Amino acid sequence: MKISKPVTEALRDLEILVDKMALGLTSHWLLVLNLFLGMFVIMPWVAPTLMAIGYEGPGRLIHFAYSFVCHQLPQRSFFLFGREASYTMTEIMTVWPNADIVGLRQFIGTTEMGYKVAYSDRMVAIHTTLWIAGLLFAFVRRRFRPLPFLWYVALIMPLALDGTSHLINDVLGLSFRDSNAWLHAFTGGIFPTTFYAGDALGSFNSWMRLLTGTIFGLASAWLIYPLLERAFAEVHAALESNSRDVGLVPAGHSLIRTDGVSQPGQGGSDDNKASSARQMRSN
Repeated sequence: MKISKPVTEALRDLEILVDKMALGLTSHWLLVLNLFLGMFVIMPWVAPTLMAIGYEGPGRLIHFAYSFVCHQLPQRSFFLFGREASYTMTEIMTVWPNADIVGLRQFIGTTEMGYKVAYSDRMVAIHTTLWIAGLLFAFVRRRFRPLPFLWYVALIMPLALDGTSHLINDVLGLSFRDSNAWLHAFTGGIFPTTFYAGDALGSFNSWMRLLTGTIFGLASAWLIYPLLERAFAEVHAALESNSRDVGLVPAGHSLIRTDGVSQPGQGGSDDNKASSARQMRSN
């Protein structure tokens, strides 16, 4: 069956559109990623704000969405619009006596205590660092090399050790990360009691979660962003070359580029010179 000319032209226009969209994505992948990360970082803070102004349903919906990526334990989370930025387990138990892990996850807050940010303090540190690093990477993307993998492994080990020790402590019902008696003995008790015990802001556990999360975010950005820059540049070049080869872009049109390279249809390009030479030989 013969395809009509309008249909053929429509398919060609669709191919050109898809090709330009792909080229645009490979040119602006960092912008897209930063927008996504920005939304991911900000929305957990929107949840307690909505709760505080009376929009409990949307706030709970955000908490539910983030429950798939975080444990959301209240003693390891920030609170907004309350007396404190974080609370000890004892303070939480006075209003929420359900002490098992599943029950604690469901505690969002009260009017007096404020409302919980939808992911934990460690997640705040990790993803905020990734987002800020992505914004800064835009200024050095052309001359920034990826972090060697062995260095990456070394830099994420603190988070792995801290997180694993918390997990063992919680699952087995131990107390070595609750009281940190080992740290008290090691330091001779030179710090206040509140530094050693619990998870509230200012405690040893809190500082370790924030510090290891920040280091993990920096190391991940240093490794991943330069690799993505290289990979998307290669894909962009391949797409552009394919567009020239199949003639998707007619004369007078240009492909999306960010490096100032001349496009098909512009005077002086190698493709135009080759086309002119072929026409002269045919004549």
